[in-house]
Amino acid sequence: MELDFDKIHTEFSFTTSRSGGSGGQHVNKVETKVTLRFDVQASQVLSDSQKAKILARLKNNINRKKELILHQETDRSQLTNKQKVVKKFDRLIRKETKTYSPISRIEKTTTPKQEKPIRDQSGKKEN
Repeated sequence: MELDFDKIHTEFSFTTSRSGGSGGQHVNKVETKVTLRFDVQASQVLSDSQKAKILARLKNNINRKKELILHQETDRSQLTNKQKVVKKFDRLIRKETKTYSPISRIEKTTTPKQEKPIRDQSGKKEN
């Protein structure tokens, strides 16, 4: 089942804050850090099994309210950070909700190893 990311994108919210690190006076006045919050349990798009997978596999990014929280603060632009955190969210959700179909193993034809030539042992020195 393919997910509708346009619908999922309406279910999360953003907050902004001041980004840490160097940047001079600019970093002290502009909120460029973007935090994405997605309530996994309240999602209308995800199935129960997909919610369970996300809660189990991404437990380090999920708080007590069952919200998936992602941060982005690499750029000095709030818009760029927002776009990057949405891409990160999409990549994580796509990866964690992927269903793997059982694939029959295809036998790989192998070639026999070539035998090494036998060295002449008579040329060795004897003590």
